[in-house]
Amino acid sequence: MKRQNQSSVVEFILLGFSNFPELQEQLFGVFLIVYLLTLTGNAIIILIISLEQNLHVPMYLFLQNLSVVDVSFSAVIMPEMLVVLSTEKTSISFVSCFAQMYFFLLFGGTECFLLGAMAYDRFAAICHPLSYPMIMNKRVFMKLVMFSWVSGIMVATVQTTWVFSFPFCGSNEINHISCETPAVLELACADTFLFEIYAFTGTILIVMVPFVLILLSYIRILFAILKMPSATGRQKAFSTCASHLTSVTLFYGTANMTYIQPKSGYSPETKKVMSLSYSLLTPLLNPLIYSLRNSEMKRAFMKLWRRKVDSHTF
Repeated sequence: MKRQNQSSVVEFILLGFSNFPELQEQLFGVFLIVYLLTLTGNAIIILIISLEQNLHVPMYLFLQNLSVVDVSFSAVIMPEMLVVLSTEKTSISFVSCFAQMYFFLLFGGTECFLLGAMAYDRFAAICHPLSYPMIMNKRVFMKLVMFSWVSGIMVATVQTTWVFSFPFCGSNEINHISCETPAVLELACADTFLFEIYAFTGTILIVMVPFVLILLSYIRILFAILKMPSATGRQKAFSTCASHLTSVTLFYGTANMTYIQPKSGYSPETKKVMSLSYSLLTPLLNPLIYSLRNSEMKRAFMKLWRRKVDSHTF
């Protein structure tokens, strides 16, 4: 069946890495391992924070939400990519492509705002420690989390609905690893100028504004760290901030380069690599950078592990 009268395309073909057939098996193995590690690392964080009452504070509850987003983000992209790499089936229906784009934007947008909220939380904790309980109380925390999720839903709803309102009557080959907006938009048989203006403006608001706020927060944090009397404390804080900024730059930087100009001059292969950095690497690295290096998380993990061992012993 045709989706619309003006559309002769009934499904899309994901080309993925078809230009490198000799690497298909190796890529499948690498992506499968990364996907399993991503699921395991984020699942451990979600479980630890859920079970350990001492971690039910804003910092760790933000991390828990981030892990939920990262697991979901990976689940939207990786299974389909593994199918494309392991079989001859590369087609994806209109409905599946719509759903993939929708949830990709939902979780991607939510992560943008969550990372901004987490930076603000660290800024308040380090720069205003005495008034932190009032600045980041339960009500403020809930508002920031709800704002992040609702914003992601709004972005996904508007953008996906708009993209799929265009007719698709020519080629149905998406030269990308998933149904991302810029790749699908290239196949539209209509003038997409207004949408590109919207996409540019949306990228500035959703990606660049939180990124700039995160950088400003960490600049203030770094100045606060420099005033610390303990050299060991300064070194630990610098290490933590550097790790956080590495993850944030990887996510925001590549997302910005991809979405700020939907029909930019980047080659398809470059776009695929940039997409992998924020859809594959970031969900894998976030557990290591934000949580598993954290001493309190390690203690909570060991506590739960010992409890499990003791229950099996007795």
